[in-house]
Amino acid sequence: MSDSNAANGSGRAAGGGDGSVPGRDRRRFPDISSRAYEHPADRSALVALRKLSGFDTVFKALSGLLPERSLRLLFLSDSVRVGEQQFPHLHTMLLDACYILDLPKVPPMYVTQDPQPNAMCVGLDEPVIVVTTGLVELLDEEEMRAVVGHEVGHALSGHAVYRTILLFLTNFAVKVAWIPLGGIAITAIVTALREWFRKSELSADRAGLLVGQDLQASLRGLMKLAGGNHLHEMNVDAFLAQAAEYEAGGDLRDSVLKILNVLPRSHPFATVRAAELKRWAESRDYQRVMDGHYPRRAEDKDASVSGSFRESANHYAESVRNGKDPLMGLVRDIAGGANDLGSRLRDTFTGRTGGAGRPKDEPRDTPGDESPKG
Repeated sequence: MSDSNAANGSGRAAGGGDGSVPGRDRRRFPDISSRAYEHPADRSALVALRKLSGFDTVFKALSGLLPERSLRLLFLSDSVRVGEQQFPHLHTMLLDACYILDLPKVPPMYVTQDPQPNAMCVGLDEPVIVVTTGLVELLDEEEMRAVVGHEVGHALSGHAVYRTILLFLTNFAVKVAWIPLGGIAITAIVTALREWFRKSELSADRAGLLVGQDLQASLRGLMKLAGGNHLHEMNVDAFLAQAAEYEAGGDLRDSVLKILNVLPRSHPFATVRAAELKRWAESRDYQRVMDGHYPRRAEDKDASVSGSFRESANHYAESVRNGKDPLMGLVRDIAGGANDLGSRLRDTFTGRTGGAGRPKDEPRDTPGDESPKG
């Protein structure tokens, strides 16, 4: 394995002697395919993105013209490259994460001065991992290990290419008039890219858990991203209770507002990520990976596309069956042939909660009573 002889090959994670890596056994996953941890919604969103009209045109146009070399020179000139002499604890984590996920080539990693806690994996030909000083200062050792594993997961999944295009189309404020598509088409592609990237974060969170193998550390890290470096003032169980309240609370109007709130974001909300990760950590799928039963990269070429579609469809069907969001309840009712659906929709969006379309507590009219009320 190139440049990543950070472990002795015995299945024990690198380190332990210098305190940079805990002296505990963590499982390694030789030849693991990203299919082992990819969220079904990630795959579905990526398939939908690739089928979007005009995406191929944008992808081909930008792939040859994106200033990747300039991007690399920027990090090299104005950030600190992680290595044995600079941020050595991050360097050890990076080697360790690549060893556990069996990433063939260790990507370069940089720390850039930015008080906003963030990390990203970008690049077209080869991925580059960048973390901000705000993130390094916010997280403890095990929380940071999960983040490094998260970014290595992006690299293994091949997410860096699409992430770079999204970054180019949004953050760099470039003029894309030369692309033979209208502004509406570009907006649609950016929206679809954001939707995919939000789903890809759920996959990378799972990769971070496979690397750190410490669910509490992963959840603490997400909680800190939401509430800052005040761990003594926060509680993981209470944070997860927030997630449950967010998922189940409100009515259909709140369901619509949730969708609108998340549309401009590049990442899912922290509570949602925490709840999703906890569910996966408690699932049979996660246990099978930890037991060594997972798809291999050598089998990727033979992987069934229809099988992936079925898995995604099953995931969404399960979400509808078990989802506590009011919108999921409505979908279940529609699928089950609920009666008086129009009345329910009207009542919900006009604030009416009484029966037969009446406002709550409004008195019934008696036959022949034509007098105005109130």
